[in-house]
Amino acid sequence: MTESLLRGYEVAPWELRWHGMDVDALQRTESAFAVSNGHIGLRGTLEEAEPRGLPGTYLNGFYEQHDLPYAESGYGYPEEGQTVVNVTDGKIIRLLVEDEPLDMRYGQATDHDRVLDFRKGTLARDTVWSSPTGRRVRVKTERLVSFTQRAVAAIRYEVEPLDDDLQLVVQSDLLANEPIESDTRDPRVAAALESPLVGEYHHAEAYHAVLVHQTRRSGLRMAAAMDHKIDVSDGVRTHIEAEDDLARLTIAVDVPKGGRLRITKFLAYGWSAQRSVPAVRAQVEAALAGARQTGWKGLLAEQKEFLDDFWETSDIEIDGDPELQQAVRFALFHLLQAGARGETRALAGKGLTGPGYDGHAFWDTETFVLPVLTYSMPDAARDALRWRHSTLDKARERATQLGLRGAAFPWRSINGAECSAYWPAGTAAFHVSADISDAVVRYLNATGDEEFMRTCGAELLLETARLWSSLGHFDRRGRFRIDGVTGPDEYSAVADNNVYTNLMARRNLFYAAEIVGQHDDVATAFEVTEDEVALWRKAADAMLVPYDEDLGVHPQSEGFLEHDEWDFEATDPDFYPLLLNFPYFDLYRKQVVKQADLVLALHLCGDSFTPEQKARDFAYYEARTVRDSSLSAGTQAVVAAEVGHLELAYDYLAEAALTDLHDVHNNVRNGLHLASLAGAWQGTVAGFGGLRDHGGRLTFAPQLPPRLRRIAFRLTFRGTRFQVEIDGEGATYHVITGEPLELAHHGETFTVTSEPVRLPIPALDPGPAPVQPAGRAPVRRQPPDA
Repeated sequence: MTESLLRGYEVAPWELRWHGMDVDALQRTESAFAVSNGHIGLRGTLEEAEPRGLPGTYLNGFYEQHDLPYAESGYGYPEEGQTVVNVTDGKIIRLLVEDEPLDMRYGQATDHDRVLDFRKGTLARDTVWSSPTGRRVRVKTERLVSFTQRAVAAIRYEVEPLDDDLQLVVQSDLLANEPIESDTRDPRVAAALESPLVGEYHHAEAYHAVLVHQTRRSGLRMAAAMDHKIDVSDGVRTHIEAEDDLARLTIAVDVPKGGRLRITKFLAYGWSAQRSVPAVRAQVEAALAGARQTGWKGLLAEQKEFLDDFWETSDIEIDGDPELQQAVRFALFHLLQAGARGETRALAGKGLTGPGYDGHAFWDTETFVLPVLTYSMPDAARDALRWRHSTLDKARERATQLGLRGAAFPWRSINGAECSAYWPAGTAAFHVSADISDAVVRYLNATGDEEFMRTCGAELLLETARLWSSLGHFDRRGRFRIDGVTGPDEYSAVADNNVYTNLMARRNLFYAAEIVGQHDDVATAFEVTEDEVALWRKAADAMLVPYDEDLGVHPQSEGFLEHDEWDFEATDPDFYPLLLNFPYFDLYRKQVVKQADLVLALHLCGDSFTPEQKARDFAYYEARTVRDSSLSAGTQAVVAAEVGHLELAYDYLAEAALTDLHDVHNNVRNGLHLASLAGAWQGTVAGFGGLRDHGGRLTFAPQLPPRLRRIAFRLTFRGTRFQVEIDGEGATYHVITGEPLELAHHGETFTVTSEPVRLPIPALDPGPAPVQPAGRAPVRRQPPDA
């Protein structure tokens, strides 16, 4: 039996299946089985609502405010936090079999399967349940959140008596202010989540109901509506009722053995910060009417057509490790679910799969998730960047508050305002602004989207460049310094000249100057002067990038290599993550790295390093990186592959791809890790595929780890879809649809067309294998068929 079967998930290339009922595993499977479209997110709770791990229904951008806690206040500290709200739950369909409620904790489930289908875009369930008195029924359900009808979700619920004629009663609910046991340690957050919704309107008639609520402090208004289609072979009695926090349709029917009761439940959700009660009600009722018109079969057909197109553009094939193949497609499917219909809303760190990180978006979005979307679903990447642009005023206000020019984007937020109470990570993590500019440039290069450049992209680049020119300064040697910042590694806060930050800022300044130079009207529109552009170019040219000649490596930040070493041998394995067991001040003054920082610079700013520097830097930081963050393994996989440590890269790729399915960090109950899911794509495409996009030019340096037979992946660039296929002897490139492209393979330029181009893969000599801190090496990957 494979490890994955022991964990409950069965290995299959196009689905995630859990066989049997494990109440203790519900919290993590509810995250994995979440269905979403970027606007609506439904956790994978059972339709009967109990047993459950953590209920959750989320609307992207819908939050409640609360005060931020400080033992001592200080100038510039954010005052209010934001927390995602579990909104009205429409998933609930309770079943009574001859007055006995179907509850998987009682009676016996002789059969129980749940399947998340990556090609259909649905979560299905098939249960055979015997009640405590021995009455048997088969319950089959299927749910979806529509990719094509943004405000719509739907559930097909079917009950079949197996032995006798039975009386069945179904209660289909809309339930607001669902009681939740919060595991937050902050009483302010817990208070904000306790009954956050105030009822404003309720109505029910026939098979239809709608509830409208408003949050107590943030003032956001949301509506949820349901309608039903009932198919049954005999007479049916129904009753519907509504109150502030509950609408319920009750269906009673006698079903003979061999007959069945089938209910299709249509749901619609919407919210607004400005629209009135009648307006949001009208919005969801219109969406519901559209769903009824399309029907269940129509929604299924639209879902499959949407996914067929997605997989044609984005699929990754891996031969030689079936579990990794499943995990990579699972990752791609959830990234699609997070971004497909976000439409100018944030992509949260957990997507819409759980309440982790309070539903906040981080720099993870631009640095890890958007490269995937840029080369698979560029419209979704554009919409995520439009959300950043919509928050520019808040970023400008934050910069002004900090005594700076331009835009200082938040480390964590839902509405664009900084809501991190920990200022070394929140306020000092200025690299977020450069990460956003990097994503803008990547999107523009990949699409040539002139309209986006003029309406959003140029302003984002210019305002972030203004931040760097005011944050940094020229020292007495003429070098441009950026002091007192926190890079990606949060174990090294408030440091001078973090290499990652400085290199990303240099790129930001360079591209801002370039775009102004190419478009005089852009300069005029945003009041950019020639002197300002000259300052940007001067700062970029003089950017300080520390380097230690004695050790032959780059310090993560100035002075880092002078810090004392962390005693890894004496650190109890149970004391990881270190931040929960050691004071931050001790971490700050030691050479211990939470997550890839300098190594991330080797990936994203790789054109600033020589191959020899990359190899030495990677080995040095491997010995000091503990991966107390899910962001790290994917990046380490990329750079390990580039410098030739292919087996190590394979191990890191597997860790990133299986982070949630194996619950590596023991916190998947609060939602999936989008950045780690994106790390599965990064490790495959940028790692073994060697994809780099420096200067807007796509280059590849493919390598295949010895334990895999083949990798193939598909990308979109400038409207052309093409495939790269790697095996043990070479790589084959061909265009699927679109015009020919000029690419590079291991440094050699070539043109890819619809006729496959086969190129050899040169051998790499990686040198000695790097070592990791004691007890922190990745698990050695053993494919199931090895």
